[in-house]
Amino acid sequence: MIPVALQPEPAIFDERVRKRGQYWLREQGWPLEAPPVDASQLPAYWRETQKELWTAYGGICAYLCIYFEWPLGAQSTDHFVAKSSHAGQAYEWNNFRLSCLGANRNKNRFDDVLDPFEIAAETFTLNFDSGEIRVNSSLPEDVRLTADLTIRRLKLDAPECNRMRAEHYEFYVQGDVSANYLQRKSPFVWQEMVRQGLLP
Repeated sequence: MIPVALQPEPAIFDERVRKRGQYWLREQGWPLEAPPVDASQLPAYWRETQKELWTAYGGICAYLCIYFEWPLGAQSTDHFVAKSSHAGQAYEWNNFRLSCLGANRNKNRFDDVLDPFEIAAETFTLNFDSGEIRVNSSLPEDVRLTADLTIRRLKLDAPECNRMRAEHYEFYVQGDVSANYLQRKSPFVWQEMVRQGLLP
């Protein structure tokens, strides 16, 4: 997980998502700022711009920090502020995080994880031998605690994730991919290589 910059909302977003969502909420008598009566009933207008979300963030999952291809169908829109806690945020571009399905499901409605739009650089570090993600020990204690909870909540340290990161590093070491390729496809691994002085 590395800092992610908020990208401009698509020109079609206001008409296709925000206005339709807000209109529906008003018709139901549900205040924009309040939790919806039943979040499962919210129309999924955000799917109208899911391809634009993927494009805007270069196909990089905000949580796993790995590129995934659009045709694989593994993408999803995470609402950082859960739909179940704030109805209006279901239809706001700045509340969307491009996410792999697994990370999105793990986050669910919980609000105790770090926001990739707000985290500091080098919040997490990487062990290249094992692929394990770790909390930077130089952070203040309260941030370390939330960062550790983020790892556990999103299962960023699952064996499959660790193996994926270690393999990406190994691909570079073996000469199978370039540093530029790694930067585009596995930016957390690339950033850690830069920080740890492993790039020429």
